[in-house]
Amino acid sequence: MNDRTCIVTRQAREPEGLLRFVVGPDMSVVPDLKRNLPGRGCWVTADRDHVDRAAKRKLFARAFKAEVRVPDDLGAMVDGLLARAALGALGLARKAGAVAMGAAKCEAAVRSGKALAVLHAHEASEDGIRKLAQARRAVAYQDGPDIPAYKLFPEAELGLALGGTNVIHAALLASEAGKAALRRMVALDRYRSGFPADRPMVMADLADETVKDTE
Repeated sequence: MNDRTCIVTRQAREPEGLLRFVVGPDMSVVPDLKRNLPGRGCWVTADRDHVDRAAKRKLFARAFKAEVRVPDDLGAMVDGLLARAALGALGLARKAGAVAMGAAKCEAAVRSGKALAVLHAHEASEDGIRKLAQARRAVAYQDGPDIPAYKLFPEAELGLALGGTNVIHAALLASEAGKAALRRMVALDRYRSGFPADRPMVMADLADETVKDTE
């Protein structure tokens, strides 16, 4: 296997579709999200299912050719690291003025084509999601950008990252900081939901759900 082949599927992927793991000083398997930790690494397809399968099947020991210790909560550990990275990037985007908060401002950003993505808190109502989905579809219908939507965090975590309270809807705006935050959202959503080829619906896109609500 080459250096960027998943130890579960034995298929090569681009680096963005893989997670790197290394062995720590105590022989425990450590996720290396930034891909800069020293030592030999192994790669796993970047979603929770593949990480859990690698741990359950003792594939890390085979990859490293050593008796390594796999944390019982490795899958949850990676999720937490990805979530913290996403929230940190979201906070940086806010400081750079690359986030719109509130349903009205989000809709304006979507309809103007300035929004890169829409974020909904877990507590978001179906009606609020539906209205923003309609705006996203309207923009796409007019040959504008296809703006994805994500529902990854509770309101408390969104509010903490964005320095506000009762943050139910937010939009990432087109800028370098916004793009950096979007990459983190994509990585977290992919980890939790799997790759499009592995599931019938891409969880990042809520449009299909809202279409059903309006029929």
